[in-house]
Amino acid sequence: MSTLDVVDELHRRGLIAQSTDETALRASLAEGTVTYYCGFDPTAASLHVGHLIQFMVLRALQRAGHQPIVLVGGATGLIGDPRPSAERTLNSPELVAEWVERIRARVAPFLDRPAAEEGLRAPVYVNNLDWTAPLSAIDFLRDLGKNFRVNRMLAKEAVSARLNSDAGISYTEFSYQILQANDFRELFERHGCTLQTGGSDQWGNITAGTDLVRRTHATSVHALGTPLITRADGTKIGKTEGATVWLDPELTSPYRFFQYWLGLDDVDVRAWLPLFSERPLSEVAELIASSEEKPQAREAQRALAEELTRLVHGDDELRQAEAAGRALFGRAELTDLSPDTLEAALSEAGVTTVEGEWPTLAALFQQSGLCSSLSDARRTIKEGGAYLNNVRVTDGEAVPGASDVLPGGWLVLRRGRRTVAGARQSAPTGV
Repeated sequence: MSTLDVVDELHRRGLIAQSTDETALRASLAEGTVTYYCGFDPTAASLHVGHLIQFMVLRALQRAGHQPIVLVGGATGLIGDPRPSAERTLNSPELVAEWVERIRARVAPFLDRPAAEEGLRAPVYVNNLDWTAPLSAIDFLRDLGKNFRVNRMLAKEAVSARLNSDAGISYTEFSYQILQANDFRELFERHGCTLQTGGSDQWGNITAGTDLVRRTHATSVHALGTPLITRADGTKIGKTEGATVWLDPELTSPYRFFQYWLGLDDVDVRAWLPLFSERPLSEVAELIASSEEKPQAREAQRALAEELTRLVHGDDELRQAEAAGRALFGRAELTDLSPDTLEAALSEAGVTTVEGEWPTLAALFQQSGLCSSLSDARRTIKEGGAYLNNVRVTDGEAVPGASDVLPGGWLVLRRGRRTVAGARQSAPTGV
């Protein structure tokens, strides 16, 4: 992708919702290398799938030859951007510092790897605590505060919502906008950064940064805002049954991550493919057409699940995630799965824990919820509809032996073709 068409590419993919001066930005990108940044606050131990849209923009600009900066907010993360509803809980400096490092480590697949493999510009990593911590209260008020007008700060949606609520808003959270704006000024001075990207929900903070650079350096810098992504049912991206889908494999397994994208609604996958896939747009169009003509094939969902799992977790974890889906339903060997992948897959399917020795197979199928009663379990087994580790069982009174137990202490129970559960002893034996 050339520097001349990267803005067109972002538009074609629906990744630009707002911009400050697009004509001036295009001219700047065409002149040569532009240094740009996106910031992430460590308000949790990991970024989640909602942050992926920011990496799609970062990667597109990187491929076009520009210089990325990733800011992890060790300072702003100590405060938190105001929410419309209530004050955030303040985390300890030690915890925020730990989260800064964890998030930094997870960025590598997105920007470090293509830089190394494709000869692109390697990202610069910064922590805004480095320039925020030395600020005195007097410096903050005299050098920064004088550049901000309270009436404009009050107009920010989250701030105005809080002012009109019983909760109100503290000066701590009210000052967040000044700190984020100062990040742009610092990066302009330190690295010549002239472009910030971020979500549209951050637009007020982002443009506060462009205004601060203009006031302090009498020059214009640029900003792009990405659209806010929700599912067709109105829920936030990355929320599934009330749980967040994280990018850190310790918080969301690669198998569950893969299954999240594989399970997308047809309407969502058609809307999200241009945003999250880096395939040529002609291929994206073909996948969308396939989803409309043959939705039952789920070709678009599988393509997106494969692409994003490879991007976030790598080829090995993608292979394990795909193998897990096949193995649970008898199309691959369960023994080919790592214990972690098997545990993740069964945790999604449902798990029953057995106290003490293994009961009979009929009892296991009843306890796991695959059968409604012991008589139902015995009938299912007798009729050939029950499987232990993908092998059909015929004796409901048989008891699993040590040789049946898979790595990690698991038994895989299946009723029919599609209904699966896992069983494990509270203190596994025979492993």
